[in-house]
Amino acid sequence: MAVFQLQCSIFMSLLSKYRSGLKAEIGIFFPMLVLRVLENVLQPSFVQKMTVLNLLEKISQDSQIIVDVFVNYDCDVDSPNIFERIVNGLLKTALGPPPGSTTSLSPAQDIAFRYESVKCLVSIIRSMGTWMDQQLRIGETYLPKGSETDSSIDNNSIPNGEDGSVPDYEFHAEVNPEFSDAATLEQRRAYKIELQKGISLFNRKPSKGIEFLINSKKVGDSPEEVASFLKNTTGLNETMIGDYLGEREEFSLKVMHAYVDSFNFKGMDFGHAIRFFLRGFRLPGEAQKIDRIMEKFAERYCKCNPSSFTSADTAYVLAYSVIMLNTDAHNSMVKDKMTKADFIRNNRGIDDGKDLPEEYLGVLYDQIVKNEIKMNADSSAPESKQANSLNKLLGLDGILNLVIGKQTEEKALGANGLLIRRIQEQFKSKSGKSESLYHAVTDPGILRFMVEVCWGPMLAAFSVTLDQSDDKLATNQCLQGFRHAVHVTAVMGMQTQRDAFVTSVAKFTYLHCAADMKQKNVDAVKAIISIAIEDGNHLQEAWEHILTCLSRIEHLQLLGEGAPTDASFLTVSNVEADEKTQKSMGFPSLKKKGTLQNPSVMAVVRGGSYDSTTVGVNSPGLVTPEQINHFIANLNLLDQIGNFELNHVFAHSQRLNSEAIVAFVKALCKVSISELQSPTDPRVFSLTKLVEIAHYNMNRIRLVWSRMWNVLSDFFVSVGLSENLSVAIFVMDSLRQLAMKFLEREELANYNFQNEFLRPFVIIMQKSGSAEIRELIIRCISQMVLSRVSNVKSGWKSVFSIFTAAAADERKNIVLLAFETMEKIVREYFPHITETESTTFTDCVKCLLTFTNSRFNSDVCLNAIAFLRFCAVKLADGGLVCNEKGSVDGSSSPPVNDNAPDLQSFSDKDDNSSFWVPLLT
Repeated sequence: MAVFQLQCSIFMSLLSKYRSGLKAEIGIFFPMLVLRVLENVLQPSFVQKMTVLNLLEKISQDSQIIVDVFVNYDCDVDSPNIFERIVNGLLKTALGPPPGSTTSLSPAQDIAFRYESVKCLVSIIRSMGTWMDQQLRIGETYLPKGSETDSSIDNNSIPNGEDGSVPDYEFHAEVNPEFSDAATLEQRRAYKIELQKGISLFNRKPSKGIEFLINSKKVGDSPEEVASFLKNTTGLNETMIGDYLGEREEFSLKVMHAYVDSFNFKGMDFGHAIRFFLRGFRLPGEAQKIDRIMEKFAERYCKCNPSSFTSADTAYVLAYSVIMLNTDAHNSMVKDKMTKADFIRNNRGIDDGKDLPEEYLGVLYDQIVKNEIKMNADSSAPESKQANSLNKLLGLDGILNLVIGKQTEEKALGANGLLIRRIQEQFKSKSGKSESLYHAVTDPGILRFMVEVCWGPMLAAFSVTLDQSDDKLATNQCLQGFRHAVHVTAVMGMQTQRDAFVTSVAKFTYLHCAADMKQKNVDAVKAIISIAIEDGNHLQEAWEHILTCLSRIEHLQLLGEGAPTDASFLTVSNVEADEKTQKSMGFPSLKKKGTLQNPSVMAVVRGGSYDSTTVGVNSPGLVTPEQINHFIANLNLLDQIGNFELNHVFAHSQRLNSEAIVAFVKALCKVSISELQSPTDPRVFSLTKLVEIAHYNMNRIRLVWSRMWNVLSDFFVSVGLSENLSVAIFVMDSLRQLAMKFLEREELANYNFQNEFLRPFVIIMQKSGSAEIRELIIRCISQMVLSRVSNVKSGWKSVFSIFTAAAADERKNIVLLAFETMEKIVREYFPHITETESTTFTDCVKCLLTFTNSRFNSDVCLNAIAFLRFCAVKLADGGLVCNEKGSVDGSSSPPVNDNAPDLQSFSDKDDNSSFWVPLLT
């Protein structure tokens, strides 16, 4: 074990300092040394696996190593998927042995493994976030651009890493590291995934796999290219290769011929040649398939060695004999083994009627008996002697549970040479490939592909651990993991993954079933608030989950304090509202006295699903005193979340960027609608927050505010037309507060924003079936206009639209109320109407015309006609034209001025036909 720990220490040094120069070696040793131990879940050695987990934790703390491993191995067609296997191996360890399986671990050891693996996963996602932040902050200047770096650079001039160490790339300037962008790596990664898909299909159905690979352009469509693919690609099942090569279909036959013709047997003795030929595949079990393959082999051997046999028939028969001898000598099922004499006798007369030399056949026999012919790595036979002794040498026997029986010392020493030879062969096979170049990436876009690999396992590991464990350290680790995962996925714009992490944390708050809350759920609430503050600019649609949580917190806090519910006020009947208000005011604080069966409390205690808008609706039944008391205890837990933390999210909205604030407002509108539409417990928490948000952000630039108001305007219209009168009244009053605040701002000439802002009043006035709402709108508009008359500019258009609708109203009090304000506007504030643009005058005249048709009061009609006459005089005298100084003639009688412009000059300046037509009518 001491040796193994030393190995890991050395490996860490190689990885951190020399990985760019040892790419191929690390690619071979990583699976052998680390991954095989990590992936053994059932029968691991505790100390050995803890050593590997500690090693992985150190690796994962270096953000550059994590990215480099993914780029140079998972994105490299000829390398193993190291990053993917690390993440999946950590997930398996975090989940522990499957239920019902036999394991050598004690419960304490299992818990230790689970905690360490979650810690590693958190460290990986944290490092990804750190690397992303570095790249986004310092852009493409983080790493040197040129690959021709002077290897003689003085150490003092080399930029140091975060810990003061010299970056790995600088040690190996001569390696020519290739600096790649994410687009290139995306292509490489996509190519590798598609290729692996084809290999997987080949290993199930060879012909289908080849067809897929040819169609997806991963393999050429010529027999030679397919043969090269079968010969050189790792991961192919050797048995399936043999089956495919033995097929009699025309294309498969051509591939087999091309495969055999790719071998050069020149100068090889027959035993060595057949051994070399059979390294890459396993002969099929069907005699006809073997026949076709060996027939072609014999032809190729004789072509490479023309003087070896009289004809290819001799090589063909001898090849069959060698295969039979190999099976006979090394198959434990065969009891009576073939002797050398038997082998010589079986091959008499095969050389065109002549015998081959006995000495030649005897040497061939000894070669086969002493050294079995087998495939290159014998990867499809995990129980082979080679694998067993190899595991023994690596210290993995008893750990991977692959060894059957004990090995003798001689065999173990034999495996040592075998291992060295195998590793050397792997190095040789990689040395000539361009992919051995080391890639260094500075484009944060590469993280998208890393996240696609790791987000599923991380979500599963964090969720299961958080659900099953109450250990504070473990749950805090998981919540940290969620926070870092949200940060990376949100900034990278990965909506599906981001929403999955945010939703999971929101569910773990248990705010939808507060009676079951524990400390870890309160910690999840804190994590949700932290996510909102830290990553609010990138949350987009995920804001809805966070704002729903904040709404539920406020609801629970109000219940705990014994405050009356919003439902007690938001009722259709005022009488019922008064009664409910009196009753609700009598609720004591639950934290002092929890025996009272408050219906709202009972509904919350019964709980519901996370997605249910109304808690407890589908859960009828009585609530026991124990459940109530447990709920009250949880309310005390929620005291950790103060009003400051709750309101901080909304106050912080001022710091959100222009895209984020629009997404925030959209989400808050959705949550507010779900609150207000609740059949049993309507609430106004989010509605009041909307008014706050609009107030906080009113000073944003017009473009952003306009986008925000488009969302808010639709919201106010939809809720203002609600069937619940109390809700509608509350909304209209909220809109009035905002409008009053907004009208404090100056509007420049020829802008139309006030008109847009007041449009919800116009739409609701025109569409609402409630006389109370229409009357309220008239009162609101009257108050706003009369108190802010000097600031109203484009808003006059909306004001007159509202009064026009009121003039035609079927309720007399609404008509009179509107005309009263209209009279005051025309009599006292006429100059302000046309101050900004003269077209507003038309709206004023049309409004007065509608009042002249009033069927309720002749005084209204006569006064309206009188005001129309007043307007006509103004128009005739040119009183609508602003002078150069911007002042307007505001006298109520025709001015005495000889220099006033005549009607023709006014008409030339502003087309007046639109003014005169309604007046003449």
